[in-house]
Amino acid sequence: MSRPIDFGVCHDGSQVFSLFTWVPGEDARDAIPLLDSEEQYRLGVQAGQYLCKMHRIPAESGFDTWAVYYNSKMDRYIKNYKNCGIRLAGAENIIRYMEEHRYLLDARPRSFQHGDYHVGNMVVTPEGDLGIIDFNRADSGDPWEEFNRITWDAAISPWFASGRIHGYFQGGEVPDSFFRLMALYIASNQISSIHWAIPFGEQEVGVMLNQAQEVLNWYEGFQTHMPNWYKPMPGST
Repeated sequence: MSRPIDFGVCHDGSQVFSLFTWVPGEDARDAIPLLDSEEQYRLGVQAGQYLCKMHRIPAESGFDTWAVYYNSKMDRYIKNYKNCGIRLAGAENIIRYMEEHRYLLDARPRSFQHGDYHVGNMVVTPEGDLGIIDFNRADSGDPWEEFNRITWDAAISPWFASGRIHGYFQGGEVPDSFFRLMALYIASNQISSIHWAIPFGEQEVGVMLNQAQEVLNWYEGFQTHMPNWYKPMPGST
């Protein structure tokens, strides 16, 4: 992982800087699709194991409960989507899933979060291992929320995405509640991404609309909480 070296103020107090160690390697988005399925899966397992270690770091105290915090966030996401003027076919199914599964947020823990954990913030090192970069969105929250961007992983490699889940649970059984919550966080992320993309122009809006349609297909219009890209753990029935 990148390690912090220094940070401070520069340009007469108008800007701040952060200095990190360099992680050598190739952008994982480019490198992983060129590997065979076994290697993709192996790196996915590494990604899950690393994330599990990060989540052992406890969150600071003094926050609202996770349910209060995230329900407010979802309310804002839904409102922003409805007011943004851009319509996504199938959005009503996404919102319905969000509304019907708010109860899953009750009693969820908080931990340290990377904040943007997906293949776009990873590199494949010259030794063939995974490097994790871009901690600039580090936060705290439900550890399982970190799977809201696994959509980027699954889009390039279902093997990598599935391995990430298996590695996170250390090869043990993945609870059904995890998949239900992952679907909730992914649904929420898709609704929020439409409004978020507008300042970046039509091209970025198009990217988010296309991804949302892909996600709707994965979840059969959110009639299921199991994405069709998910591959069970090797050797399981």
